[in-house]
Amino acid sequence: MADNLSKEQRRKNMQAIKSHSKLEEKVTKALWKKGIRFRKNVKTLPGKPDIAIQKYKVVIFIDSCFWHACKHHGNMPKSNLEYWEQKLNRNKERDLKINEHYKTIQWNLLRLWEHEFKENFDATVNKIAAFIQDAKK
Repeated sequence: MADNLSKEQRRKNMQAIKSHSKLEEKVTKALWKKGIRFRKNVKTLPGKPDIAIQKYKVVIFIDSCFWHACKHHGNMPKSNLEYWEQKLNRNKERDLKINEHYKTIQWNLLRLWEHEFKENFDATVNKIAAFIQDAKK
């Protein structure tokens, strides 16, 4: 099935998607309250991590179940199947390359799924805090 929007309309739609979701906002506020200081969506770092602390070589990504094709909760749209398969596969491939990049330069990388926060928000925020504390050592 063909896309019902023109290429220009689709581009504008995709550009309107905010890089910082409500979930990310909630997480960063919780970390800030814990006294953890960081930068959000650092454009100079590969993958534009959701949370970064360059001093401790820490990057944290909060992956949406849809956009990063979670095996448990990701769903494939019914229309324009070919487009979405390519798009989501590119996202997964990019995630793997980003992971490899940070591993190669010996940074501390943590990837969390959106559903982890939905299952137990406080425990997942504590997991981030513990990860950052370990990186400081």
